[in-house]
Amino acid sequence: MSNDTKTHPSAKAPQKTVLNLGNLPPKLKPSDMKQSASQYPRTPSRVNPNQPPWPAYRGYHEYSFAHATMGVRLPTILGKAIDDVWKTLNQEYDEERIVDLVNCIHRLEDLMGDLQGNSKLRPIIDDGAGDVALWNKEIAKFFRGKDFMNAPWLFAEAYKYRRLRECFSLSKYWVDYDVFFRQKCDTFSRSNQAVFELSQRFAEPHKHEGQISPEALLEKNKLLFLELTQVCLWGNSTDLSLLIDMTEEDIKKLQSTGGDHLAATEKNILGNDLHKLADYVMTVKNGRIDFVLDNAGFELYCDLVYADWLIQSGTCSQVIFHGKKIPWFVSDVTKKDWDWILNSCVYGQLFQDASDAEVESLRTLGHRWKQYEKEGKWKYEAHPFWCTGYTFWDLHSEAPDLFQHLSESDLVIFKGDLNHRKLTYDCHAPLDTPFNQAIGPLASEAGAPPVASLRTIKSDVVVGIPGGVGEKLDEEEPGWKISGKYAVVLLSQGRKGETPVYNN
Repeated sequence: MSNDTKTHPSAKAPQKTVLNLGNLPPKLKPSDMKQSASQYPRTPSRVNPNQPPWPAYRGYHEYSFAHATMGVRLPTILGKAIDDVWKTLNQEYDEERIVDLVNCIHRLEDLMGDLQGNSKLRPIIDDGAGDVALWNKEIAKFFRGKDFMNAPWLFAEAYKYRRLRECFSLSKYWVDYDVFFRQKCDTFSRSNQAVFELSQRFAEPHKHEGQISPEALLEKNKLLFLELTQVCLWGNSTDLSLLIDMTEEDIKKLQSTGGDHLAATEKNILGNDLHKLADYVMTVKNGRIDFVLDNAGFELYCDLVYADWLIQSGTCSQVIFHGKKIPWFVSDVTKKDWDWILNSCVYGQLFQDASDAEVESLRTLGHRWKQYEKEGKWKYEAHPFWCTGYTFWDLHSEAPDLFQHLSESDLVIFKGDLNHRKLTYDCHAPLDTPFNQAIGPLASEAGAPPVASLRTIKSDVVVGIPGGVGEKLDEEEPGWKISGKYAVVLLSQGRKGETPVYNN
């Protein structure tokens, strides 16, 4: 039997990882957090990556999704990554490249051992990347002596992905290898029904039939915006790092883009600034909107349809997309993913049963999108800050150039669960904490842009929902925070127009 179809032994993560927990604090329950709520939030001077405004989620918190992630999901993801590398190795013929890739596998196996053994977080090896100093400064200052399970979950998980990058960045031939690329491509190619539903609706340029009053045009644009925003919101149900065992039918069900479905799902948006966001966007003319991207594949495709409409409607003259410099949290967008989806729309043959009309509608979109890129109407950027262990509370201090850049935008839309965790410091804030308060400096600093978070809820941190709603769901639907059934659309007005102030 070929190794292409047989999982290599080194890729197998155990059914339940047994972790060496060492000298961890006593087990915590959610009630312990509530009893100490009067101590929080911490004052800004006492907040740091190891001490968020409210208590951090950590891997040893058995009641939390952090525990399942660190103990089961991350070893499973890493096992799939090792399996992917063996598939690639089996297709190589050059011995020098093979030996180089075998060494990458050995480093992956060492990482698996560190993860399963709950090792202490060592510094990142200097691989020549520009982020090494920033990572090691944060480890030395805030996480010296911490391990995978007692460091804050957000940092420990990000650290694991930077260590994964190190497995290849130290090689000669495989520096840019993406162990998740096959998965990301496969997920898009299995989304044909939703892909063509959108392409056939939006392939033709946006136009107005006959004479239409300014009032009617505004209402039409608002309704289209509301629908496209929900398409983008629920599109991130294809998050591969969170839904690693879903069937094709499960994916199609979550990706349904029909209008009736969207009307039904708005009731599941628990913190709902959707209409407030629409009212604000309707005031933007020939402006600039930024997307801090989440997942590649179908979700990115939805983002592109959304951004296309923003250009055609006259809302924007430029859309800037912020992706990742390295493979990150399985399905996050890299430049390779960006180029792949644009070229696949124009040249690809991914959907064998597609009609000529369906294929042509997708090609039409792809050509128009590539033209936007040539004209500078669309730009893809990848600042190194997005792939650090810092939350976005530190964006102003650790990446002032990026903060300045974002401050010039009319709206910055943060997509997905990870971006929401980083916006809110991924801590145990009360469910009804106002979004402005939860995102800290990104709302309160001078020059902070308007910020929207589009997020289906797939992890513990939840803010910006009415009092009593979360408590009721805790009783009626245990697990609602990780089901992907519910969402938030939250808006911060920021302090746009004010000059940012930076400490020397």
